[in-house]
Amino acid sequence: MRTSDLPQRISRRLLQDIATGGIQAGQHLGAQQLADRYGVSRTPVREAMNLLETKGFLVREENRGYFVAEPDRDALSQLLDEQPASLNDEYHKLAEHWLTGQLPEDVTEQFLRQHYGWSKARANEILVRATREGWVERKEGYGWRFLPVANTPEAFDEIYRFRMAIEPAAMLEPSFALDRKILAEQRRIQEGMLEMDFSSVPAESLLENGALFHEEIIKLSGNPYFLMALQRVNRMRRLMEYRAEVNHERLVEQCSEHLEILDMLEAGDNLDASHRMRQHLSGALKRKSPLTWTWAADARKAGDA
Repeated sequence: MRTSDLPQRISRRLLQDIATGGIQAGQHLGAQQLADRYGVSRTPVREAMNLLETKGFLVREENRGYFVAEPDRDALSQLLDEQPASLNDEYHKLAEHWLTGQLPEDVTEQFLRQHYGWSKARANEILVRATREGWVERKEGYGWRFLPVANTPEAFDEIYRFRMAIEPAAMLEPSFALDRKILAEQRRIQEGMLEMDFSSVPAESLLENGALFHEEIIKLSGNPYFLMALQRVNRMRRLMEYRAEVNHERLVEQCSEHLEILDMLEAGDNLDASHRMRQHLSGALKRKSPLTWTWAADARKAGDA
């Protein structure tokens, strides 16, 4: 794919963030802010914002910059359906190959370009995204290193059981303190997800919103080690979660449970919220664990073929 396609891909990511509520109507958008968010330079970001302004998704105000317009959900879904998802496909192929042990731990950019037929710009974009999502890092001097991830059903189960231990406990910390602004923002995102059309939104965007909810809640504990631990295991489970198909009923249930937990915290019922969080995570494990065992069995069959 040509380097000039980069603004199109950035505009798609931005539309996905608007669709999932990660970026909200009325929010001011700066070129550097988005460049940092998507791991690119400011030039293609500016082109992407110009493109979305012409389509009515952004509004430019003189001397103030770009703001997100109130989205037309039908138009948003239609545009996401029309735009190609080839970058996601290539990114997921790399993730799948690492997850299933088909790549060495240390690689060079040249190796990846030859192996996948990528341009230099495409390789850099995918590696920057993988680095941002926490499963690739640049080596000192030269090359790239893939980082450990949960790539077995046992590891996936252990991560959820670990979360069942720390997330409910964090709500009972003596240093736990409500931040009404954080709770209001999470309520807005969760309620927005209940209203969206999931069919046009990639699984990773929905996963990011779910992970953000849990990280923002555990942050209220006032104990930074709870947050650091959760962020680390969230990165490790990300690639396994990407394999899941978007299930509307499950997402509605997830968002509804998140809202219940917010209600309890706002009412000062931390003990009930802690108990509900454990139930919520236990339910997620029961739903997802069988899928990971199925994936592992399929991967073994593919390897034996």
